[in-house]
Amino acid sequence: MDRDSFLALLRQHRAIAVIRADDVSSGLHQAQAVAAGGIRLIEITWNSVQPEQLVSTLRQQLTHCTVGIGTALSIADLRCAAAAGAQFCFCPHTDTALIETAHGLQIPIVPGALTPNEIVAAWQAGASAVKVFPVSAVGGASYIRSLQGPLAHIPLVPTGGVTVENAPGMVGAGAIAVGLSTGLFPQPMVVNRNWAAVTTLARGLVNQLSAPDTALLEGDRRTVLTA
Repeated sequence: MDRDSFLALLRQHRAIAVIRADDVSSGLHQAQAVAAGGIRLIEITWNSVQPEQLVSTLRQQLTHCTVGIGTALSIADLRCAAAAGAQFCFCPHTDTALIETAHGLQIPIVPGALTPNEIVAAWQAGASAVKVFPVSAVGGASYIRSLQGPLAHIPLVPTGGVTVENAPGMVGAGAIAVGLSTGLFPQPMVVNRNWAAVTTLARGLVNQLSAPDTALLEGDRRTVLTA
């Protein structure tokens, strides 16, 4: 998948479900639950139990979804993920060797960054988009909005503290998409395997992000800001 196709998916779907699973069964059920709620972008963190099996199985079961990995820390992680069928990769940091490897594997890569300097460096190194992590530590939506003046050309994906409630504000502030982990998978729901409740959360998120006032494309947002 090339960068443009990946960015089109982010703009279309807006939300990425981030799954960190303690066992394969739980990971599969979490993915199936959010997919039933309308989420189409699913990330399996590489520090999940048997992430290769999760990715491979979900690629077969959820053919209408795009399945990638997160928390990739090494080239070995990325190569294993690619062999399992991962369609994109998120990292908590920026590593030029990982970015170059992802390009060779034709996998969109979203490295993590926080400051404007780090975000620009990640973009210039060849990132498909930049993960702003952890966004809750630096002001959430207000921080994303503050970055838009100088860095509006860089597609940002805030994660870390994103919830169903604050996700629309992140997108309205200029994020191309958001990543949610505990916001979609509260621990009590996962422990009790209350997958119907997870589906309800996912459906509510999808509905909110589909609303006209939050689904702002880059050109639309610039028009609003300069009007």
